[in-house]
Amino acid sequence: MQIRTMRWLDRWLGTPLCLALTAIRRLTDAGRRLVGMRPRKDPALSSWHRPPAVLFVKLAEMGSTVLALPAIQRLRRQAPGARLHYLCFAENRSVLDLLPGIDWAGIHTIRTTSILTFACDTVRIIWRLRRLRLDAAIDLEILTRASALLVYLSGAPVRVGFHRFAAEGLNCGDLYTHRLTYNHHLHTAGAFLALVEALAAPPGQVPMLKHPIQPPAGLPPFEPTPAERQALLARLVAGGYPAGTRPPLIILNTNASDLLPLRRWPMEYFLDLAQRCLSDHPDAWIVLTGSPGEAARAAELERNLGAARVINMAGRTTLRELVTLYTLCDLMVTNDSGPVHFASLTRLPTVALFGPETPELYGPLNPAARTVTAGLACSPCIHVFNARESPCRDNQCMKQITVDQVYREVRALLSTRLRAPERGEEATIPPVPPASPPAT
Repeated sequence: MQIRTMRWLDRWLGTPLCLALTAIRRLTDAGRRLVGMRPRKDPALSSWHRPPAVLFVKLAEMGSTVLALPAIQRLRRQAPGARLHYLCFAENRSVLDLLPGIDWAGIHTIRTTSILTFACDTVRIIWRLRRLRLDAAIDLEILTRASALLVYLSGAPVRVGFHRFAAEGLNCGDLYTHRLTYNHHLHTAGAFLALVEALAAPPGQVPMLKHPIQPPAGLPPFEPTPAERQALLARLVAGGYPAGTRPPLIILNTNASDLLPLRRWPMEYFLDLAQRCLSDHPDAWIVLTGSPGEAARAAELERNLGAARVINMAGRTTLRELVTLYTLCDLMVTNDSGPVHFASLTRLPTVALFGPETPELYGPLNPAARTVTAGLACSPCIHVFNARESPCRDNQCMKQITVDQVYREVRALLSTRLRAPERGEEATIPPVPPASPPAT
């Protein structure tokens, strides 16, 4: 199912459904008051007398799932033994396996291959969630009608999410018990933390949350197994990389995903950058990465480089293999996309290029990362208030990020060698066996 179709459904089907369920909720509360019954009290975290069952809903965007990790960990500390469930689109399922220290009680997925499949899976998931008897559901989407509906229909008595109150913008009804104002000056990881903190706040706060939130400075590291690292190193060796001397490995990630193609830095800029890296650093190697949909573009870049020190892995790794690759490399230059946040799990020094979106909200939680923007007056033009759909057809915000700007950051990171202490770790990796001699 195309992104445009999903947006159309969210607007034209989601809006009346949200309003209808809001009316039902309010009529139900009014009926309870009419017969002398109090409206249902929304229990706070402190009133739970057993490990709660909590659902997180984050349907799309794998990178934002990584930004939700601190919030999920905070809930784990607040409610030890909590049974955590997660609901997402099927194509985003693999990122959950990368999050360290989280044992999921259940991961629930909705396929988006067609409208019929989407509808059938949605009905099935709602039925399954109601049978779980959830204690709380947290909507990690921001002003999205589909997630608001799923949170409400899950049957959870405590429902946490962002509410527009008197602001203009997307109308998701009034389906949450704990309603927060979306603060577009707060980093997204901090906004997710606020959702979890709202569970322990007095339910009468309007709007939530009335205490400061400090976004985390980093993430716990992803730790691949020695066998996984060895397998990736062997693939690099098969591409000609001299593992014995371990020269610098520079990743160029040209992927920006089909969701927001405006985030792409021009391919000719990547070509110029790669040529400078190979020319000025005679021992450096370039590794090209990207999604399967970007494989053709990466192959064209590889052909144009025509260099022996280039390894193309675009579309040839699983997500877990890709993040394992990050633990072997020294630097990555990437468009604003999921890999920006996946690299934060490995502390890989990263130069992230932002244009239609802003690093103020979506910057990587990685002390070894640097962000570059052109600072145009029209940027960011993609945000939650326009359903992340921009009228722009000429992404000057990316085109005006010069190769000189990016290369200065690359040289600075390579000169400091932020990962130098880790470069001795290859001694713990089993040596790559030499190729067998040809049979005679």
